[in-house]
Amino acid sequence: MGSAMGSHPVPVPTTSAGREGLAALLARPGRAVVGLDFDGTLAEIVPDPDQARAHPGAVPALSRLAPRIRSVAVITGRPAEIAVRYGGFAGAEGLDGLVVLGLYGAERWDAGSGEVQAPEPHPGVAAVRAELPAVLEEHGASRGTWIEDKGRAVAVHTRRAEDPQATFERLRAPLHALAERHGLIVEPGRLVLELRPPGMDKGVALIDYVRRTGAEAVLYAGDDLGDLAAFAAVERLREEGVPGMLVCSGSTEVTELAKRADLVVDGPAGVVDLLSALAAAVGNDAA
Repeated sequence: MGSAMGSHPVPVPTTSAGREGLAALLARPGRAVVGLDFDGTLAEIVPDPDQARAHPGAVPALSRLAPRIRSVAVITGRPAEIAVRYGGFAGAEGLDGLVVLGLYGAERWDAGSGEVQAPEPHPGVAAVRAELPAVLEEHGASRGTWIEDKGRAVAVHTRRAEDPQATFERLRAPLHALAERHGLIVEPGRLVLELRPPGMDKGVALIDYVRRTGAEAVLYAGDDLGDLAAFAAVERLREEGVPGMLVCSGSTEVTELAKRADLVVDGPAGVVDLLSALAAAVGNDAA
């Protein structure tokens, strides 16, 4: 793994669309947005999500890059406040323009105000929360399966189960049925099934943010199935004439993302190296 503090050259994307996106970002950094997933991209995936923390080089790299581009947005399925705490973003030098879009964009935290804006919880979430333990028991969820209450969403993790993948597959259909009964949808991830309100995903959040900021180039980095919507959003923006670059934080668990990426890097350490290289490449030319 490379050092985040080194001055590595920016890696070259393997696709022409990716090279065009990178060229646009480097040519006009002050008009570029960088969007980043949190878990698996800025932070290593760990068995207990409460123990996830940003890679030690993430905040220093972002602190160098953020003042030199239009904006950095962290787009995550976690509640915004949790991502801010686990990321160590609050009060970090150079990150006063950072935005965290939590719960797939339903929540927004701005570093400038330090406040979270969020809608009222969907009533279906409370109903699902109450019924979930019985549904898991009925369908033989093995020991180690556990429920994460996200406030405005509920997630079922199978990573610590005796057979994580088999348990994940066994729970797909019953959790889809439970979600549908209460007007929610299921967002699958890396050995996690999240039940949440419809109408918001990382793609919707990213396109809305790019349009609000008036960005003329976009880079998005992710590692999981939930990031496919953001990848599709960048592809759509490209069709509309906004150059974009797709980065996969090298996951062997989610090969769909790696296949669609313009550049695959070596996990969060690789993402940090990329952010550091971009900061060095754009210098102080953000205009």
